[in-house]
Amino acid sequence: MTDKPTKKKFEVAENESIGAVLDRMKEEGYAPVRRMEEPIFKEVKENGQTQIVPAGRRIVFEGKLL
Repeated sequence: MTDKPTKKKFEVAENESIGAVLDRMKEEGYAPVRRMEEPIFKEVKENGQTQIVPAGRRIVFEGKLL
C-alpha cells in the first residue's frame, strides 16, 4: 500500500505553463479532476482613496491518485 494521499493540489507557478503542471501531475501518479481559478487583488491608493484592482490569477488543479 502506498503512503500517497488520494487527492493532492497542484498550483501553477509564476512562469510555468499549464501543460508543465499536467505533466508534473502525471509523473507523480495523479490525474486532473478539477481546475480552480482564484483572482488576486491588490490595494492601490490614488488621490487619497484606496481602490482594489485585479493583479492576476491563481490556477490550482486538484488531482486524484490513479
